[in-house]
Amino acid sequence: MIRVDKNDLEYFQFNSFNSTFCTHAIFSRKGGISPDPWKSLNQGGTVGDIRENVIENRRRCFEVFKRPVESIYDVWQVHGTDVICTDIPRPLNADHLKADAILTNNPEVTLFMRFADCVPILIYDPVKKVIGIIHAGWMGTVNKVISTTIQAMRVKYACDPNDCVSGIGPSIGLCHYQVGEPVISAVKNSFGKYASEILVERNSAQYLDLWKANQFTLLENGVNKIEVAGICTACDTSTWFSHRAEHGKTGRFAAMMFINQE
Repeated sequence: MIRVDKNDLEYFQFNSFNSTFCTHAIFSRKGGISPDPWKSLNQGGTVGDIRENVIENRRRCFEVFKRPVESIYDVWQVHGTDVICTDIPRPLNADHLKADAILTNNPEVTLFMRFADCVPILIYDPVKKVIGIIHAGWMGTVNKVISTTIQAMRVKYACDPNDCVSGIGPSIGLCHYQVGEPVISAVKNSFGKYASEILVERNSAQYLDLWKANQFTLLENGVNKIEVAGICTACDTSTWFSHRAEHGKTGRFAAMMFINQE
């Protein structure tokens, strides 16, 4: 990934993405107005920070790309597998729908999601001109929210996965993600023979590789163009919010994506 500083904010972009077709950014925690423990570019409205801070932090992200905040489409992320395909923004006074993946083919819509250890997965099809953001924690990973997203892209937009490009963004890495028996069993049931490559034993404990797990799912769904950021949020809490490393007392960073106007 490449790091960009603009308007006192810091964001990261995948090297392999076509910047002519779409614009994307995964913002770090820097450059906002929230106080500790959400310092400073917190995008989470349900973690204890005041609403006015969150609104201003969001505005700053949109201002970087001169996008109107009214173009936003975001959801209430619930660690499920539901996908929303939208061709209109979400009215700012409307309730959030529950989902963990959002897709659009409308350049007037800005997709927006929030993270703090879960995996941001960005995907686009430059042929059918479709973009998407996926939220995958361990539950979304083992239940393969990626698979339901690719299926929605096929059905709704007639996408060919072989045309798609995907990026696996900053999230908690294998180095920090120790898991217990319920997660271990779920991974083995979901990934079968590949589970031994996703679960790693170290000092009699099991660690889960979310990056490799989601890469396997992309590949099994026909998406071969994949960039993995390889950035662990728990390793650097000065740059990223990490629910695990900060014991739940933290904010949320944003992933944003939109189709460029022709």
